[in-house]
Amino acid sequence: MKIYAYEVRQDEIDYFKEYEKKYGVSVVLNHQVPTLENADNVDGCMGVTILGQGDINAKLLDKWYDLGIRYVSSRTIGLNHIDLEHAKEIGIQVCNAKYPPNGVAEFALMLLLMCMRNYKQALWRGQVNDYSLSGLQGKELHDLTVGVMGTGNIGRTFVQLLSGFGCRILAYDLHENDDVKKFATYVDKDTLLKESDAISIHLPLFESTYHLINKDTISKMKDDVILINCSRGELIDTEDIIEAIESKKIGALGLDVIEGKKALRILIIEVIFFLIKIWLISINFLMSL
Repeated sequence: MKIYAYEVRQDEIDYFKEYEKKYGVSVVLNHQVPTLENADNVDGCMGVTILGQGDINAKLLDKWYDLGIRYVSSRTIGLNHIDLEHAKEIGIQVCNAKYPPNGVAEFALMLLLMCMRNYKQALWRGQVNDYSLSGLQGKELHDLTVGVMGTGNIGRTFVQLLSGFGCRILAYDLHENDDVKKFATYVDKDTLLKESDAISIHLPLFESTYHLINKDTISKMKDDVILINCSRGELIDTEDIIEAIESKKIGALGLDVIEGKKALRILIIEVIFFLIKIWLISINFLMSL
């Protein structure tokens, strides 16, 4: 079996080589984001593995199918970059990665603690040997009410980690989890927004959750609220969140994802390859002199 791997990072190469030998398959490695323009690369392959930067739409899936692709594996948990309905219609099987929720949950907790203690500002000062404390007064978790939006695997783990700090924990989810109830109180969305000093988002991205955090929902939050998002960038309306930061309605913002991140990555990659192309042209010109 021959597999084509798009968007391969440097740290993934050794793993691909290891599994290539282990499972007796041939893997073609490529750093490019999948597009219609490079779709012919997969000719002769049965499967494709990708990350989440490309738009795997119906046209691209049709092209891959015509070239013999029957399996698409995304090295991500989220699959919103793939037209799953069309893949099913034409007979391409799609699967995604699964990994323990601890990494994301712990990262979200770290962001929360950094925001509470103004650590980014303190770090900047320390790098220039400025050890003044003005403006760095922080908060302590045991004094706060923390709202957790979404209590799936990651949200549940986040709640369990948070429970050790002695804070009041509110939870919101359409499907309540008995494990979460041991540490948190389920409330409706408006109650969580109104009573939380800090809010951490752990929701999937659907049409119903797109721009869930917007001007209206922000207005229901406490002044100086702390907002954490390690889920999907599109859950937050970027323009509304900027306005809330500038007005100091939001006191601190901890993000691992941003809206439009995929497009930004693609632009950066395209700029890098353009610069490399210019550099190679310059080298060839100098060598010809």
